[in-house]
Amino acid sequence: MRVTTAAVVVLALAAAGLVVFRPYHPFTAIQAEESQVAKPAPSAPSAASRAFVMHETPQPVPELHFVDGDGKELSLADFRGRTILLNIWATWCVPCRREMPALDRLQAKLGGPDFEVVPLSIDRDGLPKVKAFYAELGLKSLGIYVDASGKAPYRLGALGIPTTLLINPEGLEAGRLAGEAAWDNSELVSVIQQQLKQAAGTVD
Repeated sequence: MRVTTAAVVVLALAAAGLVVFRPYHPFTAIQAEESQVAKPAPSAPSAASRAFVMHETPQPVPELHFVDGDGKELSLADFRGRTILLNIWATWCVPCRREMPALDRLQAKLGGPDFEVVPLSIDRDGLPKVKAFYAELGLKSLGIYVDASGKAPYRLGALGIPTTLLINPEGLEAGRLAGEAAWDNSELVSVIQQQLKQAAGTVD
């Protein structure tokens, strides 16, 4: 029986204790919960809620349009030439709220000219809501990006949020994780660093 690269990655993460299946927000339920937001836990959980599946062949990513924290219009094309971790989230999504501090720490650890965590909010209330949330949690390293149309997850084929894509410098999806994760966990950091080495042509 042939074992695919994606299967090997899943099994490796499972062995490391990173595959803990936990519900996240399906789109059939999120609107009803939007007005019932719980306070975030002090930190992200210690394990990923779903397997980070790396594709054998990177996949095309639909173009997305959004604004940054200054209201400047951007698209994914503006990040071409860099590896990005695109995280689709919202302030009313409790699992999203829990993992944001870990994403902030990941950006502080790995962020630079070659890599950026891009947390794309789909909050319909736009920048004021997201800026208030950043202030509430004391997020300092992450940039602010908002798709107030809420179309991003549908264009990406996400069944719920949070959903996170690892996108290579060519703008192709190298991998995807559905659900919350401890993004500053050493094993997940290693997966991202390996992708950065691949992009730089320095894979061991």
